[in-house]
Amino acid sequence: MTISSPLGEISSLEEFHALSGQLTRFLMEYKFGIDEVTTKISILQEEFAHLHDYNPIEHVLSRVKSPESIFDKMQRRGVPSTLEDIREQITDIAGVRVTCSFTSDVYRVFDLLSGQPDLKVVQVEDYIVDPKPNGYRSLHALVEIPVHLSDRVVQVTVELQIRTVAMDFWASLEHKIYYKYRTAVPTELLRELKDAAETAASLDAQMERLHGAAKDQA
Repeated sequence: MTISSPLGEISSLEEFHALSGQLTRFLMEYKFGIDEVTTKISILQEEFAHLHDYNPIEHVLSRVKSPESIFDKMQRRGVPSTLEDIREQITDIAGVRVTCSFTSDVYRVFDLLSGQPDLKVVQVEDYIVDPKPNGYRSLHALVEIPVHLSDRVVQVTVELQIRTVAMDFWASLEHKIYYKYRTAVPTELLRELKDAAETAASLDAQMERLHGAAKDQA
């Protein structure tokens, strides 16, 4: 597949890499966007650790998509190769995942982040209220954060995922299974995966009840 570009025709990953100067600066903006979001989360973690009796954030992971992954997605979606088209149409270049102990913590952390004035929520997909067909439950949001560069301010889109420890474990297992079978996962295994997701959700609900009971007794 050939993708038109004002810089010429890009028909291979090698040609895509040839735009290294522009691409490096482009991806750096997303790295800085992640830095801004994770700094906010780190501040919350430290505040909870020192000033409160409970920290709802277990751990945080982040990543910027590789040029190879971006190029693959451009080809699948037929996205033109201008950086502005990529910025507009591929919204998961920067990703931050927050893992929490309890379902209520998921919403608490999201409320704390989305309430900050320089962070704009663009889109929310609540897969806890409305799980995916495979049973996956998580809160996904696209947020915009200003990145202050030497010559301008750029609004960077970051995909934020917040989920429980139980669902994070399930999602990690599902990813490994799909990687092993290259998407052609046997039907029986898919059924067992969905059952496992329901078990994880049930465990989350039980742990939430126990956590609430412990707080009431404190």
